[in-house]
Amino acid sequence: MTSSRRSAARKTIFDPVHGTVSVEGVALALIGHSAFQRLWGIRQTGFAHLVFPGANHTRLEHSLGVFWVTQQMADRLGLAEEDALTVAVGGLLHDLGHGPFSHTLDPTAVEVLGFGHERISRAWITGESLEGITDDRAAGASPPMSEILELAGVNRRTVADLVDPGSGREAHPLLRAMLHGAIDADRIDYLQRDAHYTGVAHGTIDAARLLDTVREHRGRLLFAEKGHNAVEGFLVGRALMYSAVYFHKTVRSAEVMAQSALERLPDFPDIPHAVFGMTDGEFLGYLASAGQRSAEIVRGFRSRRLFKRALAWRDIPSGLRRAIGRLMRDPPHRRAVEDDLADRLKLLPGGVLLDTSGLTSRSVGGDWDEVGLLGTRGPSYPFRAASVWRDLAMRPPTAWKLAVYVPPEHREAAERRLPGLLRRVL
Repeated sequence: MTSSRRSAARKTIFDPVHGTVSVEGVALALIGHSAFQRLWGIRQTGFAHLVFPGANHTRLEHSLGVFWVTQQMADRLGLAEEDALTVAVGGLLHDLGHGPFSHTLDPTAVEVLGFGHERISRAWITGESLEGITDDRAAGASPPMSEILELAGVNRRTVADLVDPGSGREAHPLLRAMLHGAIDADRIDYLQRDAHYTGVAHGTIDAARLLDTVREHRGRLLFAEKGHNAVEGFLVGRALMYSAVYFHKTVRSAEVMAQSALERLPDFPDIPHAVFGMTDGEFLGYLASAGQRSAEIVRGFRSRRLFKRALAWRDIPSGLRRAIGRLMRDPPHRRAVEDDLADRLKLLPGGVLLDTSGLTSRSVGGDWDEVGLLGTRGPSYPFRAASVWRDLAMRPPTAWKLAVYVPPEHREAAERRLPGLLRRVL
């Protein structure tokens, strides 16, 4: 922040990605809030540590990183002080609502709560009560986040609208693009951070060049034409990190196992909403004490005994596309199909797990149409036209569309029978 925004209370944080991060004023107060401190217990990349042992970094580190990147963007764009502070606070608080293991339980949260983590972040920021989730974990330890913001002169509604892109409010499009654009502060941080901790070099991007060439044009976030190569490098890094890390088949196995452990609890879907406000450790402890099958899955995580992929369909047979679509839209139906398959394979309920993320991930690169370069003749949008770069950006992160996981000792038999069984069951 500029000198005019400095206060006597100031802390310096040493970050392995960005170096020195200075925190003061309202940001310092927010970091001390119990809801923000919970993020120490949420792994940034979910279960990726089971494949990449160094991936134990947390949502708190990432949130501090996004805070730093938004400040750099704001300085280079010459934003007014109020806007710069607002978007920096939005970057700091954008992940408040994440549940255990980050995105792992997103589909389950929508089924149980009717909304996802962005809505929970909004509630923390505005002071809205969501039963069992936004209750302060240490009563009296932290003033309401909304009160911290208002006392600092930061409009909590504006911050909430920036954090929750599904709010329907289109105010402050430039600030929103800084947090929810094709190339935004969130992605600039997590690609570097995840590459650093996983050891996967694909996420290495030229962040300094991107930040140096960021521009504003008629309320839109663009990049100077001289930053073209850095933009293309970002495109490559993002595409490869999705396929190499986020959709790695073993990471996906652990994620569908965790979802299943929660979905197969006797009281599901009437489970305590507080589950979605737990840390990773609290969530595993809850599952370990909640039921036989859930406890078995937790033991599998702790000993790295994971389900194995027994089938991966690259193409869905034309006659089954509607049925596969229903699996995506109707979780209870998907669980019934899983149990039907398990019964036919002589496995216990929950012994077969279907993963449709290969279909839902088809649009991961779709916002590249909006990446603009600003030259002497005005803006251009090079990734809207067919090119090798566009092909890479739009490449799905998985070669498969539907995958099926089973316990490792049953993989060989399942591989032989599943193709025919799926056609009959669906």
